[in-house]
This record gives sequence, structure tokens and C-alpha cells, in this order.
Amino acid sequence: MKKYFKRLWNAIWDSTDIDEKAAAALKEAKARITEMKKELADVKKAAKNTVAQAKDVVDAAKGKKRRGKKPYKKNNKTKTNNKTKK
Repeated sequence: MKKYFKRLWNAIWDSTDIDEKAAAALKEAKARITEMKKELADVKKAAKNTVAQAKDVVDAAKGKKRRGKKPYKKNNKTKTNNKTKK
């Protein structure tokens, strides 16, 4: 009799897809958490950059020279091309 109920329970449990749905939900949650970690790393990097640039603005207001990239200076000299054009 015990064996019968055990088989019946296993048959009923196999006919439901609750465990399969739970496994799929867990897999989806793990994938989303991984993507969230990547995005948070990007946000952290952007926040650091923003703080650094805000410090530059404060320094500029105090009259200090620009740190970072130098401004682009246009080269007005033209290059000569000795090749003949067709």
C-alpha cells in the first residue's frame, strides 16, 4: 500500500510543472542579476568620471588652468602633393 501511494505521489508530482517553472524563474533571475552587476559597474565608472569633471569645473572657477586634454589647435599649413592628378 505504501508503495502504491508513493508511486501515486510521484505520478501527481511529475504531472505538474511547478518545479520546471521554478527552475526557469531561477535561471532568469540569475541572468538578470548578472546583467544588473554589469550595468552597476558602468554606472560606477560614469559616476567617478562625473566627480572628476565636477572638480575640474570648480578649479576653473578658481582660475586654475585646464587639466585633462589640451584643446585642439587647427594646423593651417597645407601639405603639398607632388603627385599629378588625373
